[in-house]
Amino acid sequence: MIRALNENWALFLGMLMLMVANGLLATLLTIRGASLGFSDFTISVMQASYPLGALAGTAMAPRLVENVGHIRAFSALASLVSIAAIVHLLTSDAVSWSVMRFLGGFCYPGLYVITESWLNAKSENNTRAQVLSLYFIIQLAGPALGTALVGFPDPTGNLLFGTVSILISLSIVPLLLSGNKAPDYTVPERMPVTRLYKVSPIAVIGIVLVSIGVSAHYITLPLYALQQGFSAAQASGALVAALIAGAVVQYPVGWISDHTDRRYVVIGLGVIVAVSGAWMAVNTSPSYIVYGFVAIAIGLYPTYSILTAHANDQLRLSQIVPASGTMVLLLNIGLLVGTMLGPNAISLFGGRGLQVLLASIGLSVALIALIRRFQVAAPSETGEVQVVGIIGAAQPGVLQAETLVQEEEAGFDEDARVDDPVEKT
Repeated sequence: MIRALNENWALFLGMLMLMVANGLLATLLTIRGASLGFSDFTISVMQASYPLGALAGTAMAPRLVENVGHIRAFSALASLVSIAAIVHLLTSDAVSWSVMRFLGGFCYPGLYVITESWLNAKSENNTRAQVLSLYFIIQLAGPALGTALVGFPDPTGNLLFGTVSILISLSIVPLLLSGNKAPDYTVPERMPVTRLYKVSPIAVIGIVLVSIGVSAHYITLPLYALQQGFSAAQASGALVAALIAGAVVQYPVGWISDHTDRRYVVIGLGVIVAVSGAWMAVNTSPSYIVYGFVAIAIGLYPTYSILTAHANDQLRLSQIVPASGTMVLLLNIGLLVGTMLGPNAISLFGGRGLQVLLASIGLSVALIALIRRFQVAAPSETGEVQVVGIIGAAQPGVLQAETLVQEEEAGFDEDARVDDPVEKT
């Protein structure tokens, strides 16, 4: 671990700044928009522009990297995101904020792709797993740290937007100062959603549902807390607590799923979300908001990693990278839908709409996993869960795929996997 950190600290630092900036800006815009008098619908449209931009960026950014190279692409994308943060500061209308959120969503996937491929090129076989672990820790901790910064005093309203811009601008420095030559990059092939669905229906449906729940939780929790009388610092603190809880349970939940049928774990996590959401719908006391949303985060946030691992269990090694691109597409579709649904659900069912939405998602995921468990047996050969921070994740599975490829080159028996994944669950 220490060796991996020493060898890659510059790139880790750059990624950490990107993740902190992303988490800070997402929460800051919700809270600042509410203070400017934006309606719940306006906030949802503005925030939904980010995953909408990410849908375009996920498809186009890898081509940009392939055409102009890592450093030029990273510099251009980081500059655009930094400009977007400043425009948020200079304007106070929903239209310009929405356009800038779209721009940020478009650029961030390219920044992630560049950093991930560079990290992989810098890693040797015996350190790649350690690099992977540190990278995902940053993916989980960065947004939580950025959200926590929203609670800092900002009398003028300029400090935090300026901090976002500074962090993004600084993130390019470690990459530019890295002594390694930029790695070659080839756009991975894509696996159609229909083919992935035949491989693992629970992964396709579950990823969409879970990402809807995560984005509704992440974007709407501060807004809901504000409407319950929380201060901006308290609202961001509630989200930080939920993010930390969701991050802490990722590894033990992943370990459990490695030692049993992963669908049992998905069922359990779905039940936690459903029960917690139902409890919050019954007891709407502000004093229980933090506890309820923390419990929901514990059930929601690890589920994406379990679902991607379950899908990978069904795939040949050569299919993991293209399947990763499809799962990213599904992720961003879910984030887009959830960002639209979350804020607008608050006022439904007597102010219990957000809780009902999250409980319904948890119940649906649990039921789908239960049905599939009765229909199809668990795969005989499984890999290990690689934790993925769903907030801000651009190319989950890329480094994992590279690790598996290295195992294959070292003598991993690919024949243990069934050649025709369409026959799998």
